[in-house]
Amino acid sequence: MTQAIQRRSLLAGAAIGGMTLASGAAHAQRTATATATATAPEVYELRTYHLVRGPMRERLDTYLRDAFIPAARRAGCGPIGVFTVAIGYGTPGLQVLVPHPTIADFAALPERLAADGRYTAAAAPFLGTTPNAPPFVALDVKLMRAFPHFPRVELPAATAGNKARIFELRTYYSHSERAGTTKIGMFDTGGEIDIFRRTGLTPVFFAQDLTGAHLPSLTYLLTFPDLATRERNWATFGSDPAWRKLITTPGLTDPEITSAADNQILSPTAYSQI
Repeated sequence: MTQAIQRRSLLAGAAIGGMTLASGAAHAQRTATATATATAPEVYELRTYHLVRGPMRERLDTYLRDAFIPAARRAGCGPIGVFTVAIGYGTPGLQVLVPHPTIADFAALPERLAADGRYTAAAAPFLGTTPNAPPFVALDVKLMRAFPHFPRVELPAATAGNKARIFELRTYYSHSERAGTTKIGMFDTGGEIDIFRRTGLTPVFFAQDLTGAHLPSLTYLLTFPDLATRERNWATFGSDPAWRKLITTPGLTDPEITSAADNQILSPTAYSQI
C-alpha cells in the first residue's frame, strides 16, 4: 500500500513538474515573442493626400481626427503624425505617417477598421462622400521599413503639450541596390545618426523605402523648434569634423552612393500625435 501511494505521488509530482516546465516554456516563448516584436523594425505607411483649396481640407481633417486616428490606435498603430507642407512640393495637401508593428498589421488594417463599429459610425460622412464633395483629389501611399538600429519612431519632446515644432522630411536616392544599402549602413551603423544627434539634428525615424517610383531610396524625418534653429544646426553638422571625415571616406562619398535627394518642411496639425 505504501509503495502504491509513493508511486502515485511520484507520478503526480512528475505530472506537476511537467506542467510547470511546459508552463515555463510557454511563458518564455511568449516573453521571447514579445521582446522580438518590441525590437523588430516598424513598418511605416506614409499617406499623401492631394487636395485643392476649399472645403476638402476640413472634410479630411474631421475624418482623420475623429475617425481614422482613434480607430488606428485601437488597432495597434501609432503614434500617428499628420502634417501640412510648409515648404516644398505637395501643397496643398496632408501627409499622414502611420507606424505599423509589422507588414501584416498594415495589410490587416482595412479589415480591422471595417469591423470597428465606432470607426464606421464616426467615418460615415467621409465614407459616404459623393463625387461633387470629395475629401481629397488623390492618395499616394509609400511603405517604409525602419532601420534595424533605429526600429521605432522617437517622439519629439515638443509633442507633449503640442508645443511649437517643425519637421524636415528627406529622401535620398541611389543608383543601385549596393549603393542604397551602403547609404543605409552609413546612417544605421556607420555613425552618421550619432553625428546628427550631437549637432542638433533630432531624428524621428529612419527607414528604407519599400515602395516608390525611384527605388532604391531611404527616407528620414527630423524635428526642430523652428526654421532658424534648423539653419544653425545644419550648419553645425556640415562643419563637424567627424562628418567631414565620414563624407570623404572612399566608398561613402555622395557621387558614389547618392544620386539625388529631396526634402520638405512640414508643420504638424493641431491633432498630430508626432
